[in-house]
Amino acid sequence: MHYVISDIHGCYDEYREALEKINFQDCDLLYVLGDCIDRGYASVKVLKDMMYRPNVIPIVGNHEYMALDVLKDLCVEITAENAETLLDAEMLLKYADWMKNGGDRTIQEFRALPMDEKLEILDYLGDFSLYEEVSLSGRNYLLVHGGLEPFREGMDVEDFSVAQLLFSKADYDRMYFSDRFTVTGHTPTISQPGNKGTVIKRNNHIAIDCGCVFGYNLAVYCMETDHEIYIPYKHKKDCGPEP
Repeated sequence: MHYVISDIHGCYDEYREALEKINFQDCDLLYVLGDCIDRGYASVKVLKDMMYRPNVIPIVGNHEYMALDVLKDLCVEITAENAETLLDAEMLLKYADWMKNGGDRTIQEFRALPMDEKLEILDYLGDFSLYEEVSLSGRNYLLVHGGLEPFREGMDVEDFSVAQLLFSKADYDRMYFSDRFTVTGHTPTISQPGNKGTVIKRNNHIAIDCGCVFGYNLAVYCMETDHEIYIPYKHKKDCGPEP
């Protein structure tokens, strides 16, 4: 079976429970639509579990994108020769932006690792796909973290910048493609009026970020069956206000 999950945000216990609930096997595939880190309580544990499973396909989210530049510099010894480059205004702004978006928890876990594990995680993060296209049972899927905005008729995924694919919010009120389903995370469905953490299916959109780290659900979507399962958040909500 082919499954999709998104925006785990360090919710390791819920992630592992999701794998158990779908009885995830070596013959299955799980696509992770980014934002597996930050905000939650165990980002590095989530990454380590994913990286040792060859049947987990990671797709980059805006949080991995923000983290990668900063984490690379944490692996470099600061000297008089490189301090000006490593601590320039642009890098400090990147660091501050990541911290503002929940990177402080990830960085604490990362700092505690031995250097060989830090480098292994950096290599893994650098290999995340930008998007994936899947065809199953007569249905076509585009799997991407963010939206495709601003979208215009006739555009395809290759027409969008990395920033648009990772940071823009999908518009569920318009259909992007009539011949495929666009499966996205990034924007918690709890931001939609009347939605309390369930998958949204509308206009060939399948939105699966159900706001787990904000106290709602972690959703796993099965492409063969067009069904989803939910794992409620089990820890004290302490990750800040909802988006």
